[in-house]
Amino acid sequence: MYSLDEVTDKYIGKTGTPKREAFENELRIEMLGKAIKQARQERNLTQEQLGKLVGVQKAQISKLENSVTDARFDTILKVFKALGAKINFNVELLNQNVQLG
Repeated sequence: MYSLDEVTDKYIGKTGTPKREAFENELRIEMLGKAIKQARQERNLTQEQLGKLVGVQKAQISKLENSVTDARFDTILKVFKALGAKINFNVELLNQNVQLG
């Protein structure tokens, strides 16, 4: 039996390698999309309604939820603001953690 970390290290790459970083970034984007979709559905909003609140087309909301596009940071912030969601970001700079929120 292997841990998830061991399997990920073996098949994706060790932490800090370019392939592992790309994998983890893609995973974060997917999680962000799922969070947007869940919050929208909990508030009984359609993609079109959320788009109108944010000032973007329904297609942009769909792309965000399905992690199809690299959205602009300000669009993501507007979406979460329209959903009344609290936002916290964790940024790592030169091996130092900085909390934004």
